[in-house]
Amino acid sequence: MGRLDRGVLVRAKARLDRVDLYPRPVRIERVWIVAAPWLFSLPWFRRFDGYTMWNLILLRSPGLAADEDLICHELCHVWQMQHHPIRMPLSYLRLGYAHNPYEEEARRAAAGRSWEAR
Repeated sequence: MGRLDRGVLVRAKARLDRVDLYPRPVRIERVWIVAAPWLFSLPWFRRFDGYTMWNLILLRSPGLAADEDLICHELCHVWQMQHHPIRMPLSYLRLGYAHNPYEEEARRAAAGRSWEAR
């Protein structure tokens, strides 16, 4: 499990800085991108290419670190956690994954579109 290049993180931040979602821009100083293939062999994680836990972006493989859309999506989850550290993770327990507004927000942000208030 190794930490990957931060250049893609800087570029993803620049993309998110153009999207008006939260009062403060995403902070990336303590964000790590790590490839953890073993994690994605577990049943819950098999469906994902990336997974965010607070300031840690986990990837299925090192090659996915070049996927700027994926990194931007996952960095949006970091941003969400920076503004809603309790509400955001609990929303997955309450609403699930498929129709979670935080997932939709991250998809829209990675595509460069803002999301109206939940």
